[in-house]
Amino acid sequence: MCPSSSLDELDQRIIQELCVSSQGSYRQIAKRLGVHPTTLIQRVKNLEELGIIHCYRAHVDYLKLGYEFMAIVHIYVEGDLMEVEQKVKALKNVVAVFDVTGECDSIAWVACKSREEFSAVVKSMLQIKGVKKTNTYVVLNIIKDPFQFHPEFEPFKDDLRR
Repeated sequence: MCPSSSLDELDQRIIQELCVSSQGSYRQIAKRLGVHPTTLIQRVKNLEELGIIHCYRAHVDYLKLGYEFMAIVHIYVEGDLMEVEQKVKALKNVVAVFDVTGECDSIAWVACKSREEFSAVVKSMLQIKGVKKTNTYVVLNIIKDPFQFHPEFEPFKDDLRR
């Protein structure tokens, strides 16, 4: 059973609120949601235990921090895909690694501060045993990044058996 199927309306509202902003105390967040802080704390702990909420972090603008060279790298693998993905994940400047279907086997999101650093990361990928080839797409602009995605839930319907 999918953990999301056991979420009630309050759990969904908590997730949506924390996606928009997890800043502030439990008391402040509870007030915005119209619930008691103890209720919020218990619900958040349960969502963490279910693995639905993993961590809390700042949304960072990589470009403003000087990461001017970003790319999406398609990786073509011969051999142990999972081993290759773990090695790519461990490389400095790799923001994310995606296991995908389609023409390539994996996709990496890379962010670097200089052309030299960018070149070194891509060449490092090519040195990993099992990497057949890469195809690099330079990111010109980020229109929407993954951290701007907020899950949507169906409108909650009261239990008809009451």
